[in-house]
Amino acid sequence: MTVREVQDEIVRLKKENDICILAHSYQSQDIIEVADFTGDSFALSKFAATVPNKNVLMCGVRFMAETVKILSPEKRVILSSPVAGCPMAEQMDKELIEGIKEKYPDYTVVAYINTTAELKTICDVCVTSSSAVKIVGELENKNILFIPDCNLGAYVAQKLPDKNIKLLQGGCPVHAAVTKRDAELARKQHPDAEMLVHPECIPAVVSMADYVGSTSGIMNYAKNSDKKEFIIGTENSISEHLQYECPDKRFYPLSQGLICKNMKSTTLIDVLNCVKGDGGEEIFLDDKTIAEALKCINKMIQLGSGAGGVPPLSIRN
Repeated sequence: MTVREVQDEIVRLKKENDICILAHSYQSQDIIEVADFTGDSFALSKFAATVPNKNVLMCGVRFMAETVKILSPEKRVILSSPVAGCPMAEQMDKELIEGIKEKYPDYTVVAYINTTAELKTICDVCVTSSSAVKIVGELENKNILFIPDCNLGAYVAQKLPDKNIKLLQGGCPVHAAVTKRDAELARKQHPDAEMLVHPECIPAVVSMADYVGSTSGIMNYAKNSDKKEFIIGTENSISEHLQYECPDKRFYPLSQGLICKNMKSTTLIDVLNCVKGDGGEEIFLDDKTIAEALKCINKMIQLGSGAGGVPPLSIRN
């Protein structure tokens, strides 16, 4: 079968079997093209909660599929590749953070959305890379324990100097591997390009950027800018997607090493097998985990939406 024939078969089967396909922005272009919705991890989860489909296929990593299940417990949620974990989400477990909370009982625990469902159950509020500064700024408590990404946490701390933000050593190994030398070399090679960087990169790299933001923020900035050249400081698939969406512009990866192997573990054939009903892994979470993890997500929605925003989500019966 050709790529196009596989894609056509996926589209036919997903309609026949009542499946909504979600694809994180770091997925390959051939998968993006058959998805019903593409975006950041939390945006995908929110979208899944609004669709009538009883089955959701998450083309991403495990914590993203868990978040879909938390927000849509009545739906059947499938992770496209059972081996697609997230090193950052798996760095810190519930026992570790419970021990740290005992040492710092007066700290509000802020969890990046890139955490397991189990860890979310003991956190006070979730954040995304695009909402972290706003939400932490809205918290009444000055003392913040920010987990797990110390680079995103450092970016938040730099933006909110009045907060006392405690960080642990954790984060995305792919973004964190980008060096200041990589950024300097990219600047030298592409002097007319603006540098757009994800805050999961180290502070030395973030400080050199013309724009710092989430994956969606980076894509929107590039698409709406009058500039014609951009250095993209996040997973290299974003450079490829932007080339398709903006063929009149040039996009250069900040580092050739910005490749997430976990995201790349899903192939178009994996998606085909999933919509056939003989691939992937169904996500199961018990009612207690869902209820407890939902609390910090609802707190995020409450603080991040503002007046007239999206109301907190409730568990469906």
